[in-house]
Amino acid sequence: MAPPKPHKILMVAEKPSIALSIASALSGGHMSTRRGGSSTEVHEFNGTFRGSNAQYKVTSVIGHVFSVDFTAKYQDWTVTDPLDLFQAPILKAESNPKAHICRHLSQEARDCGHLVLWLDCDREGENICFEVVECTGFHGNEARRRVYRARFSSVTEKDILKAMDNLVEPNEDEARAVDARQEIDLKVGVAFTRFQTSYFQGKYGNLDSRVISYGPCQTPTLGFCVQRYLQINTFKPEKFWALHPYITHNGYELQLEWERNKLFDLDVAVMFQKLVMEDGIVEVTDISEKQESKSRPSGLNTVNLLKVASSALGFGPQMAMQLAERLYTQGFISYPRTESTAYPSSFDFKSTLGMQTNNPTWGDYVQKLLDDGFHRPRSGTDAGDHPPITPMRAANEDMLGNDAWKLYQYICQYFIGTVSPDCKYVRNKVEFSIGGEIFRCIGQHVIVKGFTSIMPWLAVNEKNLPQFKKGEKIEVSKVELYEGETSPPDYLSESELISLMEKNGIGTDASIPVHINNICERNFVQVQAGRKLVPTALGISLIRGYQCIDPDLCLPDIRSFIEQQITLVAKGQVDHSRVVEHVLQQFKQKFIYFVKQIENMDALFEAQFSPLADSGRALSKCGKCLRYMKYISTQPSRMYCGTCEEVYYLPQKGTIKLYKELTCPLDNFELLIFSLAGPEGKSFPLCPYCYNSPPFEGIDTLFGATKTSSTGKLGKGAGMPCFLCPHPTCPHSLIAQGVCACPECSGTLVLDPVSAPKWRLYCNMCNCLVYLPQGAHKISTTRDRCPECESTILEVDFNKKTTPLLDGSTLYTGCILCDELLHSLVEMKHGKSFFKRMGSRGRGRGSGRGGFRGRGRGGKWDDPKMSFRDF
Repeated sequence: MAPPKPHKILMVAEKPSIALSIASALSGGHMSTRRGGSSTEVHEFNGTFRGSNAQYKVTSVIGHVFSVDFTAKYQDWTVTDPLDLFQAPILKAESNPKAHICRHLSQEARDCGHLVLWLDCDREGENICFEVVECTGFHGNEARRRVYRARFSSVTEKDILKAMDNLVEPNEDEARAVDARQEIDLKVGVAFTRFQTSYFQGKYGNLDSRVISYGPCQTPTLGFCVQRYLQINTFKPEKFWALHPYITHNGYELQLEWERNKLFDLDVAVMFQKLVMEDGIVEVTDISEKQESKSRPSGLNTVNLLKVASSALGFGPQMAMQLAERLYTQGFISYPRTESTAYPSSFDFKSTLGMQTNNPTWGDYVQKLLDDGFHRPRSGTDAGDHPPITPMRAANEDMLGNDAWKLYQYICQYFIGTVSPDCKYVRNKVEFSIGGEIFRCIGQHVIVKGFTSIMPWLAVNEKNLPQFKKGEKIEVSKVELYEGETSPPDYLSESELISLMEKNGIGTDASIPVHINNICERNFVQVQAGRKLVPTALGISLIRGYQCIDPDLCLPDIRSFIEQQITLVAKGQVDHSRVVEHVLQQFKQKFIYFVKQIENMDALFEAQFSPLADSGRALSKCGKCLRYMKYISTQPSRMYCGTCEEVYYLPQKGTIKLYKELTCPLDNFELLIFSLAGPEGKSFPLCPYCYNSPPFEGIDTLFGATKTSSTGKLGKGAGMPCFLCPHPTCPHSLIAQGVCACPECSGTLVLDPVSAPKWRLYCNMCNCLVYLPQGAHKISTTRDRCPECESTILEVDFNKKTTPLLDGSTLYTGCILCDELLHSLVEMKHGKSFFKRMGSRGRGRGSGRGGFRGRGRGGKWDDPKMSFRDF
């Protein structure tokens, strides 16, 4: 009888590095690796699964497979009423179509009987589990095709093997909770954002923000920052006075603290000063000594890590989480997204400490802990998700790099601190009487350093006092009347903001860094020295506007309620569709009222910002009225015609100049040149009108121009620069300036018209660059085509001193693909070569600078004599 066929098991992790760790642990390092049908690898090995022989394939996704967005009908800002978005249908599309993750998973799952999901163990990870299930076709738990979920908190071999022995089913309720949050945030955020952005950017020129966004979490986060700003601005300082008597005793000069602390009436303070000075002798009335302890910390959760990273290490929350995730995927720490501060009873502290004994900084301290006996961490909160953040492997700075090492070092010291003894100290308090007033001095002396040995920043400040006797009388050396002034609170620090967000239920441990990063990137707040968050004029105007119209829009209460409802969805206690429907109905009513009352917010903007007509500088002529339009450089950069009262949006994050006063043959608008920064940044001409309103139908499908997204580019069109324009006679269009097909994508290599003397071609789709003969006086396209490959013939006017032509002439025409001379003078950047085919040399001799070799589109070997595509 033939032996039974081995089970085929597909395992999917969230990141390629985690897939590698899982495969290495389960195979004992005996595996083969191949490139899958996407940008991720597949690790294969043989083993056993539930007592039977099995063939394993381990691969990964790259975060979320799908993202939610509106259907095409609702993508255009100019034709869609934002109010309609609350009921608009949404769809899930591949987050990164170029990675082909969905196709890859489908192919790998075809002959597999079981699917094991190794996604991160939080709600987002649970949601990705069901995205993977959808891609692989493992719907429902059939007897022959089952879906399993691995639960793990670190990617150490021990944890991976333990998770493999304790597989469970994925949690659909947690996945639906993420679906609910995504739909609410998309519809509410985009509706308010589109309305605000269109309304205010159509009126004001110096807002300096690409979009004026609203978010159910983002806006209350900004509200905390503005609330502190308003407290500072409305603060009125008051003068106060305090008595400071000084005594000298046994060689110590001591300043005594007044029991009244301070007074706000100068006359009364002066009266007490006279009483004390007239007496002149202090009497010791009470001496007390008390042993106190400072408790070791409980386990480290995400919020506390983010707060310390900002306040002590100087890392913003976004950067801190990126570093922590990298340490986790490399196996150095446990899962960094956790709300728990309590360790499970089964946690192996001894082994975890043992890995740190060789560290040159704290190794001796850890060894002493192991020898003398360590303490269990103080009891904390068990949120039921993951254990606290813990070091899982020993490391040094050379292995991790400077920033990651700082974070890892803190995590290690914190963990060691949690199993160290408490800090114990003696507190001495001496009370004095003089002129009927009570004064005191306090001293502290540490007797057991405990956890503060490894966490010195939490050490008790020691202060020694001389010996006193009750009833002892001492002469006062001087009496100061200190004058001070109350001061306003400082701007919110990131650490304080994180605490407020956690306290008010704004965001989760995973999303808090994203919300803080968003208000910074949108120019609502600026991070200043000490990582203080100072709101900008735009941020202040927005929050004050919400407060005028509907304070709920910027208060944390509504978001906190939404988070509670989503938690109930995750626990399976309410239906996710009912929560979504209820919340969207609430916000829809608020949106209708907000639109009606927008003039209240506009009045604040009018007082703070300049109208479009008063902004920018005259740059180019409008093709409609032939008057000069103004270029507004603040985000989003745009042209404004004051006569026609029209706004024309431009490409972002580059410089704009007039292009030789040339005009577009279609609409008579003067052309502009847009240049990206850096030595390899593209430069291309564009017509402001065509860029916003492409004159040719289907330009986005024909030439791949970026489509308008729900949150991205503003304006009507797809964004058509001249290098996408198929106009047959315009000298700046793709027809005239295009040279040949791009080797890296389906785009076309176009001549950069202003790149002299470093002439080059760039792809109108991707970042491929081809450098042409350097130092040439002029390079231009001709109307002729190469008879062999149909590429455009170039005309090169070489410099007289550096011409490569043997007879010393300077003018030369040829095809860069087929002409031997031009072929040898070009250099490829950002991409593989398109000149060779399967190792043959083609027409040109030699490989040229950069060693050209490569493939055409679609991954197939193409003939090197390529022509224009899509014609």
